[in-house]
Amino acid sequence: MSRMLSVIPNPVSITYTEGFFKCSGLPLIKGDDKEFADEIKLFSDQFADNEERKAIVYCRKNAGISHNEGYNMVISKEAVHIDASSSAGIYHGLQTLRQLIISEFKNGELVLPCAEITDYPRFSWRGFMLDSSRYFYSIPFIKKMIDLISMHHMNRFHWHLTDDQGWRLPVDGYPLLTEIGACRKDRRFTWKTFKSEFYTEEEIREVVKYASVRHVEVVPEVDFPGHASAILASYPGLGCTGGPYRVEDRFGIFEDVLCAGNDQLFNLAAASFDSLFKLFPSKWVHIGGDEVKFNRWEECPKCQKRLEELELEKPQELQSWITQKLVQMLAERGKTAIGWDEVLDDSENFKLPKETVIMSWRGSEGGIRASGLGHSVIMSPNTEGCYLDYKHFNTHEEPGQLFEGSASVYKSYSMEPVPPAIKNEDSSLILGAQGNLWSELIYAGKIAEYMIFPRLCAISESVWTSKENRDFDDFSKRLEVHKERLDLLGVNQYRGALK
Repeated sequence: MSRMLSVIPNPVSITYTEGFFKCSGLPLIKGDDKEFADEIKLFSDQFADNEERKAIVYCRKNAGISHNEGYNMVISKEAVHIDASSSAGIYHGLQTLRQLIISEFKNGELVLPCAEITDYPRFSWRGFMLDSSRYFYSIPFIKKMIDLISMHHMNRFHWHLTDDQGWRLPVDGYPLLTEIGACRKDRRFTWKTFKSEFYTEEEIREVVKYASVRHVEVVPEVDFPGHASAILASYPGLGCTGGPYRVEDRFGIFEDVLCAGNDQLFNLAAASFDSLFKLFPSKWVHIGGDEVKFNRWEECPKCQKRLEELELEKPQELQSWITQKLVQMLAERGKTAIGWDEVLDDSENFKLPKETVIMSWRGSEGGIRASGLGHSVIMSPNTEGCYLDYKHFNTHEEPGQLFEGSASVYKSYSMEPVPPAIKNEDSSLILGAQGNLWSELIYAGKIAEYMIFPRLCAISESVWTSKENRDFDDFSKRLEVHKERLDLLGVNQYRGALK
């Protein structure tokens, strides 16, 4: 029996005491507060069996625990006690216990070394992004990922729902977005026909509810004004040239974007935001804003007229004008906008409200700049192991991209959400960080799992655990046990070198 508790992400502190907690069969979970009933039921369902449960885990409300997501766990010879001031804290404590049960319940018996655990997160935003436009992932797979990230104390599921290769959600008044924009031909085959793939309102609500009981907030992304091929194929009048357009089956950055001189784009945005408001209770909406090409705006009479009206000098400035309006439209609906770091470019004439959150992906530079301007920041630098579609190592045998080099588990673990260049007074603006899986080359859930794990385990520790408590050698040892847990949960995972 092990004298060490192996948990990912690493808690704030573990103090070992004398003896072992021993339980024949699985423990019974009890709570002294009705507030924790949902968390206790979910945990019990995760270990459903017909055996009689004797040893007890007590979940107790403790207002003295200051951090909303924090918990204390005491493992004694007689019982396990989990204390928290909120249901979120109890949930995280139970998920730590879940990890321990998965790995330490053997031959019908659970044995844990007695210990006292104190735990709470370093950052409030601990996220994972899944691109469901380039590849349409099933609802069961999405639920599996949400359950897994919550077991790692991650609390944001960023759902990328629109791009050049497909529009994946219904919008009232714009039926062609799903009738045409959700269909593309797979040109790898001569016999394949077009297939419409999008999530219904019922399915989206199902995902949001599933995530909510796991204390994960679902943050939707709809992309404006670039990555718009699926929109333009559905409504050609929203483009500068009028088409012909198609839902792209190629991957890359395309010339055709929404026409900045056509006010109808704001009608589409309004309808999209209304649909998001109806389906997603999250306070945040991601509006994209990355990789916009401006060639069409340079040639388009409507866009040139708009430039004149706004007294602007270059087409690039039109994006900041559009972004400012989108941010305001979301604010009117009680939502806070998130944008990729390009939304700050050429924004001198149309400054974004300070409430706009910047997601830094082109390295950490965008986040450094944004925090200096007073914006909250989410780090997801593609140069520091946050892009999970990148190869683990630069070999022909590994799947994935190589845009900014490979991304080893060590690189993901070493990602620091608060880079040294950020001023001390601006560091509080860093909400946290996330890992992103773009799906251009990831065309199956099992391949996605291989790309995600265990790099997301490493990122979870980078955003939960204090900088002082992070040690890669120690993480690597705990990961050996954790890989066994992932195996027992049916997760396909990368098993090669970590660095």
